[in-house]
Amino acid sequence: MKRFVIEREVPGIGGMTAAELSGAAATSNAALDQLAPAVQWQHSYVADNKTFCVYLATDKAAVQRHAELSGFPANVVTEVATIIDPTTAKAG
Repeated sequence: MKRFVIEREVPGIGGMTAAELSGAAATSNAALDQLAPAVQWQHSYVADNKTFCVYLATDKAAVQRHAELSGFPANVVTEVATIIDPTTAKAG
């Protein structure tokens, strides 16, 4: 599986209630159920009018299919080449 970051433009999402976010997650999960195991949602960062979602998927097309099924836009889909964090400094 490859890792992808998906930028979604969702006006007002940063102001949604917990119940509204729960409904959005349920909608996403229903689409994921149709695509399993080709797509897995790891987590999302919610900002003012955007989400930044981290997914594992077989390919970019699978991520885009999830967007179609869920109704949530996938405005930018970027494959992650590698991950670095503070411990990376100790690896070299």
